[in-house]
Amino acid sequence: MFTKLAKDNMKRAYYSALVIVGNHDDAMELSQQAFIRAYDNFSKYDPERKFFTWYYKILRNLCLNFIRDNKNKSHLIEEITYRTMDDIQSEIEKDEEIEKVKRALNQLEHSDREILMLKEFENYSYKEIAEMLDIPIGSVMSKLFYARKKLANKMK
Repeated sequence: MFTKLAKDNMKRAYYSALVIVGNHDDAMELSQQAFIRAYDNFSKYDPERKFFTWYYKILRNLCLNFIRDNKNKSHLIEEITYRTMDDIQSEIEKDEEIEKVKRALNQLEHSDREILMLKEFENYSYKEIAEMLDIPIGSVMSKLFYARKKLANKMK
């Protein structure tokens, strides 16, 4: 069961880590480490809940610990390709506006990028995001509001 769940969520896990840490190699390593931790703690997983919601908490904690431990290193954000938006991606790549959005996203703090990614690109509900980030729904709405506002300011 774990193998299938891990396989079904590998790409999503990688892109989630990439948004948080902003580096391809680190995102690969952290998403793999998170799957190892998830496997080791699979007995704690409640099958009544979505696997990715449970897994994301593990991944997010690893990513935030990584960022904290590597504050002195500066990583440039790689160009983010949102594979979760395949239909829109081919259209957007033709438009210069997407480059402006990507540059603006890359200028945001990782927490702002993260919450925007979860809501706008992964289409999670406020409730799911609250569970993933372990914060109240009101905080999700507030953080999302301010992250959108910051993104809009960067776009100007």
